[in-house]
Amino acid sequence: MQKICLMGGTFDPIHYGHLVVAEEVRQKFNLPKVLFIPAARPPHKTDQDITDATHRVNMVRLAVASNPYFAVSTLEVARQGLSYTIDTVRQIKQLYQTEKIYFITGADAVLQIINWKEAAQLLSMCTFIAATRPGYNLNNLQSSLASLPQDIIERILPLEVPALSISSSDIRQRVREGRSIKYLLPEAVEAYIFKNRLYTCHN
Repeated sequence: MQKICLMGGTFDPIHYGHLVVAEEVRQKFNLPKVLFIPAARPPHKTDQDITDATHRVNMVRLAVASNPYFAVSTLEVARQGLSYTIDTVRQIKQLYQTEKIYFITGADAVLQIINWKEAAQLLSMCTFIAATRPGYNLNNLQSSLASLPQDIIERILPLEVPALSISSSDIRQRVREGRSIKYLLPEAVEAYIFKNRLYTCHN
């Protein structure tokens, strides 16, 4: 495979915001595959309760099932421990023998790349696509990127995507409060959440 795009996250749960970004990136950069990689335990969320990986992986599989360009990888879950991007990128490069790796991240998070584990090596191995988010548009992103060293800026591709104000934390809160989550995520994922009683006070 010549090129592949990775989208990592806890996906707790996955929602239309994730899917819209992935599809925009896929189409914009003419990518043959977007690989969703549920994290086992992100280093920045060690103090948070995260839903069991099996449920999160199942929800991602349900969410991407109708898109032939989307797939799911469980390599981080299988690896266990903290999920560092550099380790994932190395594994993907070895598994897929790919020439070019893209990695989707949020526009606000991309500025922290220089603080990530083995940042220099990571930036040499993949190109980051920084997708805009509600409240953080392309102008905000470009202004922020200007503060980074030029060699890092060259490895980051800004991309404006439709602003869907949906968050996993809001969905979890809605479920706890008995409010509707319809139209925030695929119906199959919604059904899975209620069938397995995820995000309730008893879960």
